[in-house]
Amino acid sequence: MSFSQIKGNEQVTKALVGMVDSGKVPHAIMFCEDDGGGAIRIVQAFLEYLFCKNRGSGDSCGECPSCHKISRMIHPDVHYVFPVNSGCSRDYIDVWRKLVLENPCFGEDSLTEALETGGKSSIIAVAESKALIDTLALSALEGGYRAVVIYLPEKMNREAANRLLKVIEEPPALTQFVFITHALENVLPTIASRCQRIRVAPAAEAAIADESEADYRNRELFSALMQSLLGRDLLASLEVGDAISSLGSREQMKRFCRFAARQLRPLFLIQQGLGDMAGRDKELEMRPWVQGCKKTFARNALQAISRANTLVDRNVNPKIIFTDLVNRLYFIV
Repeated sequence: MSFSQIKGNEQVTKALVGMVDSGKVPHAIMFCEDDGGGAIRIVQAFLEYLFCKNRGSGDSCGECPSCHKISRMIHPDVHYVFPVNSGCSRDYIDVWRKLVLENPCFGEDSLTEALETGGKSSIIAVAESKALIDTLALSALEGGYRAVVIYLPEKMNREAANRLLKVIEEPPALTQFVFITHALENVLPTIASRCQRIRVAPAAEAAIADESEADYRNRELFSALMQSLLGRDLLASLEVGDAISSLGSREQMKRFCRFAARQLRPLFLIQQGLGDMAGRDKELEMRPWVQGCKKTFARNALQAISRANTLVDRNVNPKIIFTDLVNRLYFIV
């Protein structure tokens, strides 16, 4: 993957090229994206450019051994870490590689399905941190740069994060940390504060892939919930809550929470008279909701949805979580 193959995010790619060319690459970079946004493509292009022996004109050569290995995700000095249900990421590296190469705009649900977790929550546990520290204690196999790509650091538990703090803050020479997060606010502050943050906007193709995966169902649920809340129909609202709690897995419930939270941003902007920032299509789509709910709704609803997401992570009964969520939203709409 080269920078020339990436559509959109020109400012991001230009900044990354400038970092490498100037020799001033932050030792840890945090890419913030929406689920399914395809930031992994930018990360792969960045690593290919960083490792390339013949880079020039703002892009990798695409022909040297390093470029070939990184593009196929088989470079021995590039390590990928992602949430799993048991064991470590390296036990599932073939699954990860296949998923990324086939669809770099994959969503969290696709990873969960590929790993066959059986609906159970996945995390980045302390065993992962120990294995990574042991690996970084050794010399790079090819004698140059090495990189660690951590996907969804918000799923790293506190013990795992604390183990990595020292090596992230003071990494071995020529070691690059790269993080991809969908929820920066849930990343442990001790990790986030040590990273240069870069916001990745979803490309059109990424948005389409994301919508086709699971958000169509979430859009239906969120729309039905808003309509029943604005219609002051508590029974219908509770029925939507039951439907959310019946989603196939806790990962899907958390995905709904993330989707709902994203819908509140344009709602808030439009209510504040900033419809241009939300986009004309969103303004037309949300006009009935804007007119029907209080100006404080978006802010208060976001707190309620974040609470529900946290409770899902803590394995609270889903029916209780989403009945409580509906009840809270009903009284603040």
